[in-house]
Amino acid sequence: MKKWILLLFFATNLCFSNNPVWSKTGHRVIGEVAQENLTKKAAKAIAELLDGQGLAAVSNFADLIKADSSYRKFSAWHYVNYPANKKYGDEPPSKEGDLILGIEKCVEIIRNQNSSKADKLFYLKMLVHLIGDLHQPMHVSRLEDKGGNDIQVRWFNKGSNLHRVWDSNMVDDYGMSYTELASTLPRLSKAEKKAIQKGDIYDWVEESHDLANEIYGSVEMGEKLYYRYSYDWFATVEIQLEKGGLRLAKVLNNLF
Repeated sequence: MKKWILLLFFATNLCFSNNPVWSKTGHRVIGEVAQENLTKKAAKAIAELLDGQGLAAVSNFADLIKADSSYRKFSAWHYVNYPANKKYGDEPPSKEGDLILGIEKCVEIIRNQNSSKADKLFYLKMLVHLIGDLHQPMHVSRLEDKGGNDIQVRWFNKGSNLHRVWDSNMVDDYGMSYTELASTLPRLSKAEKKAIQKGDIYDWVEESHDLANEIYGSVEMGEKLYYRYSYDWFATVEIQLEKGGLRLAKVLNNLF
């Protein structure tokens, strides 16, 4: 009953951007979850680096800088595409880089004691966003359809595509602020959190890739999607947001 009531808050007037990525709300949720799971030491070090800002506040930085052409070289860091029957690393990486290489570069610079504060600040903001992208399964999907961007569907009778449905439609139309959504995520025990945090980015990318392959089978080209699709899949969105936040916290706790 609670789920159905919440679904009634979905709006049908959509606001699309050219490159939606977990939506601003989704990235902020991940930042908020991570913030709540930092160690005291990491929280203090990060607050000093961010001049008091929280992780949610900087979680969309990597999208915002897309407006500046001088940052174009980072565009390929937001995703990684490889065939359904392959694993990451089975094929040569893109010359422009990819999501995994981007995360590794951020970690390398933040960890380097010789890095300037400005560099550590920049790459921390990037890292917060990229760990979020890693948990949006359509950012770890197939090259031939541009991560689902070429799979056109109707969302509440408005034009959309499979990538956008997962990037922004379901999250934004839920009608909650990022703090509200973060507070309604399932409450997990310490053991459950540790289980989610197991592994590393190579394990997590395969998990997202497997989920993406499942999502491809959830729609047909041109299909009209309504409340039923959200009812069937929104719990998965919540899980991915929570995983993104907890795993971001793990990465940051290890770094700081």
